Amino acid sequence: MRRVIVSNLVSLDGYLAAPGGDLSWFAVGPEFLAYANGLMQQVSAILFGRVTYEMMRDYWSNPVGTHENDQMVVKQMNELPKHVFSRTLKRTPWGKWDNASVSADPVTAVKQLKSAAGGDMVIFGSGGLVSALAPHGLIDEYRMIMNPAILGQGTPMFRGLSARLPLKLVGNQGFDGATVMLSYRPA
Repeated sequence: MRRVIVSNLVSLDGYLAAPGGDLSWFAVGPEFLAYANGLMQQVSAILFGRVTYEMMRDYWSNPVGTHENDQMVVKQMNELPKHVFSRTLKRTPWGKWDNASVSADPVTAVKQLKSAAGGDMVIFGSGGLVSALAPHGLIDEYRMIMNPAILGQGTPMFRGLSARLPLKLVGNQGFDGATVMLSYRPA
């Protein structure tokens, strides 16, 4: 069965983005980029919520502004199939690749995707999507990359959860002397 992996850069206080979607506090360097490149080689699809889809589409489908070290991520981000979850979008264009589909019901769709043939899937950002899938046991691994910043406000990683989700630590890894990835699976 396919797995769903969440891989998110977060602040120490659990935010995905500062107010206004600001990501300038991300502390990424060569070791982190090597991890990102490796992850993109291992997955066969990307899952997005609407807000993250729109941001990622605008950034990655026009790679002029990307760093030269991001080129493998650019290739995979554009070429991998993308599944977008939104109640408002009817279409999900992705530049010349046009390989994104849209669904309004993430729980049903992800259950179907997990049982279909293929490799693992990854969620970047998309805190609302993670929060919708987590209570249903549809997240197989949480990779939280802790950044050296406390934001105090912004877009939280988790929201609206009404029950505890017990996890077990399955790994940790430092990147570039700045961030630490903590990997958890459901207990």
